Amino acid sequence: MTSLTKAPEPRLDIPPRFRPSGIAVGAAITAALVLVHWYAAVQTNTSPKELLEGWRGLWNFLFGVDRTYPNGRTIHQDGAFPLDLRWSETIRPGLEYCLLTIWIGLLGTTLSIPVALGFAVISSRTTNRFVPLWLLGRAVMSVLRAVPETVYALMFIAAVGFGAFPGVIALAIHNVAVMGKLWSEAMDEVDQGPVEALRVAGASPAQSAAHAVLPAVMPSLLGLLLYRFDTNVRSSVILGTVGAGGIGFFIKTEVDSFHFDTMMTYVCMVIVLIIVIDLFSAWLRRKVGAV
Repeated sequence: MTSLTKAPEPRLDIPPRFRPSGIAVGAAITAALVLVHWYAAVQTNTSPKELLEGWRGLWNFLFGVDRTYPNGRTIHQDGAFPLDLRWSETIRPGLEYCLLTIWIGLLGTTLSIPVALGFAVISSRTTNRFVPLWLLGRAVMSVLRAVPETVYALMFIAAVGFGAFPGVIALAIHNVAVMGKLWSEAMDEVDQGPVEALRVAGASPAQSAAHAVLPAVMPSLLGLLLYRFDTNVRSSVILGTVGAGGIGFFIKTEVDSFHFDTMMTYVCMVIVLIIVIDLFSAWLRRKVGAV
């Protein structure tokens, strides 16, 4: 009896899609990066040759130079080394300037905490599910963060004059945006279980944030706060160079006066200050994380 079932016809294999090899993709990406960096070097006039040829100017800056004027008089201009280690004229004022720099960074950090926390709460999807308000918080922080601290400092120097106060305001405004963003991202990563449990029980978003989110992320928030204090002290040195107080202002003054030995003394004091604050902040962050 003849079987009515026919044997299946052999199926043709689908030809594989053409996909460039990993080597070709890597080569293309490498070539693109080389081209972009070459173009950037051209646009910024980057020239290792000029740097090597300028060694004498760097040497004169570091160790001084004898300048001869048209009248035949020769004067030695001091360089950055040896350092100016006079106690009453340099070291003691430098310590006072360093302390002022710490106060600028401290106030710029702590004054921003309430506003930064508010922005963090409305900019986290864990604590705020009202999309328009969430977008508004994100947009405001992006705008505030896009403006450098030096621009804020110059704005407020024009308003209240030179000194430490414009530096405090500049750091506080910029830190609101940066710390608010970091805190909101920390809140987004919190365990959603307790938050959802409170919502099911009828808790409001504010109650969920206060009783579930903030207690869970408090070590992270404190660690980020200490990190921002460390960063703001560094930034306060830069703000001083535009007239916003602190030791940066006196570094700029000494440079303008060609007192490079005094300037380098202040720079070394800044280096020691930053190292001490960095070590202290790292130690405190470890303690906070262990709680």
